Amino acid sequence: MKIIDESHPFYKPLWRRLALLGVLAGWTAFEVFFTQQPLWMLVAGALFAYAAWILLISWKDSSAG
Repeated sequence: MKIIDESHPFYKPLWRRLALLGVLAGWTAFEVFFTQQPLWMLVAGALFAYAAWILLISWKDSSAG
């Protein structure tokens, strides 16, 4: 089961993918600098890392080809 379905048309524009990563980066920073709750720092950081992997690093544009 995937958390993020990269084939969904919502994720096609780069700006949406970057905006989502910005929100997740902000959440991670909030947890690290303000709440300092280890569990939520781990959850937010893991979601950010997973989203970065799916939406940027391993992204394959389905319309190319």
